[in-house]
Amino acid sequence: MHNISKLSLTIATAGIAVSALVGCSSAGSTAAPTPGSTVAANAPAAAPAEASFEDNVLTTKDVTIKITDVKTIPVGEKGNEYGKEPVIAFWYDTTNVSGKETNPMTAWIFLFSAYQDNDPNAENKLSVGSLPDAAFRDSQTSKIKTGGTVPNAVAYELSDTTTPVKLVASTILQDEIGSMTIELK
Repeated sequence: MHNISKLSLTIATAGIAVSALVGCSSAGSTAAPTPGSTVAANAPAAAPAEASFEDNVLTTKDVTIKITDVKTIPVGEKGNEYGKEPVIAFWYDTTNVSGKETNPMTAWIFLFSAYQDNDPNAENKLSVGSLPDAAFRDSQTSKIKTGGTVPNAVAYELSDTTTPVKLVASTILQDEIGSMTIELK
């Protein structure tokens, strides 16, 4: 039994060493280009040095999301026909600036959260509701090409119709980029 453990440890160590050496190989290196030759280069896309959320526009290294409209929709009204709570709905355009695979729905959900500060003891993060605009039913998960822009909409279920909604843009690590407050009418 002891010999099997030594053998396993030796094999694992050898595997790690081989993996490390493969990364050091010169197989990926290329010769210097000669005059008149063409060389392919992966230039990084122009991206902001720092993410921001100002004037209804979220700008990150991967996407730009521009909020184009905000509406409160009561239960039973168009855009909230099947909901049990009134919703706040956001219409927006998502532009892929980096080429990283994304779609309008995923970009929004990863970057935005909505809150209503109406509980003195706990944070009140609003739940995402149903799609408020049927026009985006087929395009909400469409892959956005580099430089392309795809519109979409999203709704959050309100816990009341008087407390303002705070829309917070954050990084995936939950570092706040910025926020905006929407007064309900």
